[in-house]
Order: sequence, then C-alpha cells, then structure tokens
Amino acid sequence: MRKPSFDPGLTQTFAGPLRRIINDDGSFNVRREGASWRDVHPYLHLINMRWPAFLGWVFVAYALVNVIFACIYYAIGVSQLDGANAPDAFHRFLNVFFFSSHTLSTVGYGNISPRGIGANTVAAFEALVGVLGLAVATGLLFGRVSRPSAKIGFSESMVVAPYQDGSALEFRVANRRSNSLVELDARLVMMRVQTESGVAKREYDLLRLERPNVIFLPLTWTVVHPIDQESPLFGKTAEDLRRLQVEFLILIKAYDDTFSQTVLARRSYRHDEIVWGRRFAPAFYVDESGDMVVELPKVGALVPEA
Repeated sequence: MRKPSFDPGLTQTFAGPLRRIINDDGSFNVRREGASWRDVHPYLHLINMRWPAFLGWVFVAYALVNVIFACIYYAIGVSQLDGANAPDAFHRFLNVFFFSSHTLSTVGYGNISPRGIGANTVAAFEALVGVLGLAVATGLLFGRVSRPSAKIGFSESMVVAPYQDGSALEFRVANRRSNSLVELDARLVMMRVQTESGVAKREYDLLRLERPNVIFLPLTWTVVHPIDQESPLFGKTAEDLRRLQVEFLILIKAYDDTFSQTVLARRSYRHDEIVWGRRFAPAFYVDESGDMVVELPKVGALVPEA
C-alpha cells in the first residue's frame, strides 16, 4: 500500500493557475458556495469584520431601529406625544425620531413624553429593545477588543542566503506589539505543483528548520531552513521554483503572556518573493543607556552577501 503524501489540509487537487493560498493578513483564498442562512453565524461575522465595517453596521442598525419606531409613533399619532407637535410634517417626524432615540437609549430628557396606552406601550417595548440591543452591542465590542491576536511582523520577502558550508532559506519575524510572546513554534510547508502521467497536482513538504521554536521573542527571530541534500530545495534554482509554482506556507504559534492564551499567525511567500544571494540586515541595536532597541521597519531589510 502506497504511503499517503503529506497534506496540511489544502488538498492535492490542482485545476489551473493559482492565486496565493494564504494572504498577507493570514486569511485563506477560499470561497464557500451553497451555504444557507442557517450556516451564517452573526456573532462570528461581526467579530471578524473590519472595524470600519463593524462601526458602520452599528450606526446603520441604530438609525434603522429609530426610523422604524419613529414611523410607528407617527402612525399612532403625534398627538399622543406631548411636546412633539410641530408646524409641518417633516419637523413632526424629526420630533418623533428624536423621541425614539431618547427612548431607545433610555435617556428620556422629558421634553417629549408619551400619553395614552398606545404610545406608552410602544415606548415600553422600545426601551426593552434598547436595553437588549445595548447589551448585544457592548458584548460585540468587548469581544472584539478583548480577543487575543498575534501582531507578528514578517519580512517582506524570504532570502536564500549563505549558511554554514552551504545555503539556507530564511525569513524573519518580530513581535510588533509590546506584549510578551513566549514558547513560539514555527512550521514551514513548501507547496509545489507536480505533473505525473499528465495530471498536475499539488505536493507538500514539511521543511526541517534549524530552530523550530524559541522560548522568547523580545527581538527578532530569523527562521532558517538549511538547504542540504535532504532538503527538497537542494539543487533548485529560481527558475525551478517558478516552474513548480512554489509557495511557502508558514504557521507561527505562540503563547500570549498578557491574555494567557495561545495565538496564531499565518503567512505565505510565493516563488517570486524570494531574494537570492542576500541576507537580512541587523534590525536592533544597543542604545547609550544599554537598552536593546528593535527597529521594526528593518525587520525585512536586506543587504548583499558578506
């Protein structure tokens, strides 16, 4: 029985030209089709969306709820709201809209107040909606700001640099935040497209690292894969990597000492993001007081071979 090849979970199927598998932000270039509304998780969607989109949704939801209740108050009759009357319809609607916003947030300035069973019933229900809505929005906001995440900075490119008596494939990382990351573990996978019997498929190799883990990351960490005779990169050139559509997939796992939770960071480099015959420049120095200073803009800085 043939031993199954290594697959990190991205399948061996190859049906044509590929975009990169992992984007710079760590997301996968995968689309899901055929999902129904039952498969949508609103909390997960709102937690993961970008901040401008999230704040936009909060504002739209707040305005929409106020417009709906304003229409209900207007349909009941402005006469059931003391202080809401105005000379024209537009200003009467504005008054009931602002009364709705006061009720939804349970502020209740008192310049407009309901009278009668209808208006008081709607106002009581709106106050309940406001309390529940505020609780949901607060929970989402707290979930977004308290969610632990790794802000690991990767070098803009990988390098093939001299290493001992040969060469090595290298990339460099640094913690862009001031929190402490400990017990870091790195995995490097090489994806290439191979053709067998006229059928193209993706093959994966888990590359051996000189140092697959470090205890601390206060400075920078250069992750090194020695290109020796056991390496699938041995004897390969830049043209070979281009022909094989090589992409290097990276997973960094660390323990966030602030949140006491494990955080992850993903990144990939394609064959055209590899620089040959260069090495990384120093990215930290010791200042006059003896403190070590990391220069984050220099994490990916390159210099010619020594």
